[in-house]
Amino acid sequence: KCCSQSVNPVKKIPDSHEITLQHGTKTVSALGLDPSGARLITGGYDYDVKFWDFAGMDASLQAFRSLQPCECHQIKSLQYSSTGDVILVVSGNSQAKVLDRDGFPVMECIKGDQYIVDMTNTKGHTAMLNSGCWHPKIKEEFLTCSNDGTVRTWDVNNEKKHKSVFKPRSVQGKRVIPTTCTYSRDGKLIAAGCQDGSIQIWDRNMSVHTKFHCRQAHASGTDTSCLTFSYDGTVLASRGGDDTLKIWDIRQFKKPLNSADGLPSFFPMTDCCFSPDDKVLVTGTSVKKGGGSGKLFFFDRETFQKLYEIEVTDASVVRCLWHPKLNQIMVGTGNGLAKVYYDPVKSQRGAKLCVVKTKRKERQAETLTQDYIITPHALPMFREPRQRSTRKQLEKDRLDPMKSHKPEPPVAGAGRGGRVGTHGVTLSSYIVKNIALDKTDDSNPREAILRHAKEAEENPYWVAPAYISQEEGRTD
Repeated sequence: KCCSQSVNPVKKIPDSHEITLQHGTKTVSALGLDPSGARLITGGYDYDVKFWDFAGMDASLQAFRSLQPCECHQIKSLQYSSTGDVILVVSGNSQAKVLDRDGFPVMECIKGDQYIVDMTNTKGHTAMLNSGCWHPKIKEEFLTCSNDGTVRTWDVNNEKKHKSVFKPRSVQGKRVIPTTCTYSRDGKLIAAGCQDGSIQIWDRNMSVHTKFHCRQAHASGTDTSCLTFSYDGTVLASRGGDDTLKIWDIRQFKKPLNSADGLPSFFPMTDCCFSPDDKVLVTGTSVKKGGGSGKLFFFDRETFQKLYEIEVTDASVVRCLWHPKLNQIMVGTGNGLAKVYYDPVKSQRGAKLCVVKTKRKERQAETLTQDYIITPHALPMFREPRQRSTRKQLEKDRLDPMKSHKPEPPVAGAGRGGRVGTHGVTLSSYIVKNIALDKTDDSNPREAILRHAKEAEENPYWVAPAYISQEEGRTD
């Protein structure tokens, strides 16, 4: 036990190797990994959601699917449910969507009526969403928060209306906008970080009054971009838009247990996460263009000392995810990259699976085959034969004497075999040459005609019987 405590936590950080997935050119604002760690999804400011399968990818690291589930809205958050069979997509519009594993829509939340003053009476959100997540235990339930000043829970099987509504309030009792929301690890509490700098926590079953409340958790007017509970559920970490990272014991919620500042954040979804052993807290920093590198910072949970940092890229680090099963760290950056840090010894599966696969070469033969046009209703005489696989087609062509005909060697000297010689380049020279070669003698026309006389006598096909009968009549 003593030995395990004395192990330097930095040694457990899996960063000896990395792979880079090119999502696009704009900010990667959302990352999601399924519970088993087999698939990664990335979402960005370019409206795209891309699917990456570690087991199916080779070293070229290409996404196997790309789609725009929310048309022209930036993707804010992506998360797999606790069973990994559906994905919650939160974007810049007011309706969260749920997709299945392959990206097909399962449900879309209803849009609320924006003319109703009391937000409890509308069936859904009426303004842009900010964040969302799944219930850790109930696989059908998820949570969203929005600029309409509400936090709502939903059931996947009922898209017509939310389950319950939580309304964060300022000191004066006015509406405030929640910028991030999360469940506690056991799913009994719902926490929201708000624009007035407060963190408000409710009992999931009692939506009217908050159970825990901290008024000045972060600077007022800044976007608290992430709240996350530790794996043991005893502390809450918050990442503020005021460039701080704080850790709280919610039972003594007046002041933080620890705090770190000087961590620039320009994005409303800059997040923080705990390491799988719950001893380290990680967050990313933002940089202006040309202002150096975005970094990942690792803090000791107890002492809040900075243990380690990784220079990621020359752009902001927006998202970070430390998957407990894979023991790999995923990072989303401001220049469209998703990076995966891993260690061949300490990490499992994930990025290790696709790095070892060599890039598949495009077969030369496949690139040469023509596109096949399918015309199912064409008449049989016009219908093309059903396309076989390239290999079978090549084997068939090999047996065809025309297609597999060896190219003719060049003709030297006089032409032969119906082919023109090298000096018969133009048609006229070819004809002149052939006339000169013609050896038949047509100097005596009578002989030339009588050549066919004998054949005509024996086979009088071209001579009409009428002539013969006239000849006989004359002789009579």
